[in-house]
Amino acid sequence: MATEQGFIGRVFGDRDDVMLTLLDNMIWPILAVVLLGVLAFVPQTFRSVQLIMWGAVPIGLLVLAESLCLLSGHFDLSIGSIAGFSAMFTGMLLGTCPSCWSVTTSPWIGFAIILTVGSLIGLINGVMIAKVGLNPFLQTLAFLIIFEGAKTAMQTQPVTGLPDLYTQVGGMPRFAIGLMLVAFLIIGLVLRYTSFGQAIYALGSSEHSAREVGIDTERLIIVVYTVSGLLSAIAGLMLTGFVGVVPPLIGEGLVFQAFAGAVIGGISLFGGRGKITGALGGVILIQVVQSALNNSQFIGATQIQMINGIVLLVAILLYSTQTKLRSRILASGAV
Repeated sequence: MATEQGFIGRVFGDRDDVMLTLLDNMIWPILAVVLLGVLAFVPQTFRSVQLIMWGAVPIGLLVLAESLCLLSGHFDLSIGSIAGFSAMFTGMLLGTCPSCWSVTTSPWIGFAIILTVGSLIGLINGVMIAKVGLNPFLQTLAFLIIFEGAKTAMQTQPVTGLPDLYTQVGGMPRFAIGLMLVAFLIIGLVLRYTSFGQAIYALGSSEHSAREVGIDTERLIIVVYTVSGLLSAIAGLMLTGFVGVVPPLIGEGLVFQAFAGAVIGGISLFGGRGKITGALGGVILIQVVQSALNNSQFIGATQIQMINGIVLLVAILLYSTQTKLRSRILASGAV
């Protein structure tokens, strides 16, 4: 009898493990279904897979930035505005348009400026949240409004006349795609194999417990937001290269797509759980849907924003369903 009970326990235990694994990797069957649907109804979307992946680079870097914050138990509403402001500020310094400041024409100084601006904004976010104790939602919402307003105050027309090398970084599809994949690889390896990565997961699971085991949670939060700002600035650089100029609306609305990509990819809204590979799957899904909408004969340009909102809602519903199923499986396994 004891042997039989042990066998049954192992069978059901294995089944629970399989179900949890499926839930953790839910993005891949969802992505497969979406790809088949798009292939069936909007096949022209796949005329250039490279173009789809190239267009995914900026949103991919923002998803990566948001995923880091979410894994640490926080979030960042300002990533899109950081990307837009840092790109616009640097563009004004480099550009030769009539209203540009035209301070320098060196692309290398431009690279240094855009990365520094993004990192500094992220650093301030982290300090205000970790040291001052501001709520992440309120702090990053304030910066979203401030830097979108500052971007508009600087320029309401496209910034042109940028150095060739500065725009070529994001303007070369293979290089841009490779940069995004390398960024995901590095962050994924850091999270999985380093004490820093494990500390982020510990912080996201319980800040109090992380502090109890000796993790400097304040410094960790500051570092996470600084890296988030840096990744957002790189996204701004990639957007500039993709378009070839700095458009006045650069970065606006991208935070919602970044949230959707991270959540659909299995990153927990409450921190401490999720894989960067899943987030990459979320990036691909979001970009495929966006490309399908742009290529569809039945969807107008004025309807795309509404559908993006629906995608975000679906992502939240999927996350809620996944969380409930996970809780039930864990509860049944504990009985």
